[in-house]
Amino acid sequence: MSRPLSNQELHNLAMNIVGKDLEKRGFEFIAVNSQLKKSPQFVCIDKINNRYFVIVKAINISEIAATYDVVWMESFKIHAKKNDAKVLFAAVGLGDKNNPASPPFLNQEYLLQYEGIQFLDVELN
Repeated sequence: MSRPLSNQELHNLAMNIVGKDLEKRGFEFIAVNSQLKKSPQFVCIDKINNRYFVIVKAINISEIAATYDVVWMESFKIHAKKNDAKVLFAAVGLGDKNNPASPPFLNQEYLLQYEGIQFLDVELN
């Protein structure tokens, strides 16, 4: 019997989707952290050796754009700036094919809402 994906499995699926996008864009991975609620998920560099911290967030499919905790993000930007890194954010909406409000099920087709990678300025607000 199939079951809904766990939070860790949803996170891993979202990371796979974003990781493939990063590869297509020519990024090279330095480190990958798939542990839930630990950021960044990816540390990578571009073709001219700029360093990027990539944060991936798995969410339910929604008509509302994905957001992040602004206060937490400001402290994360400080961390990135100290490490001479830029910050990228990617939200990945995942849902069951028959009921988008529910999480996808293991080994079944799912719906994907992915609008790409968002660049976040590391300058503090």
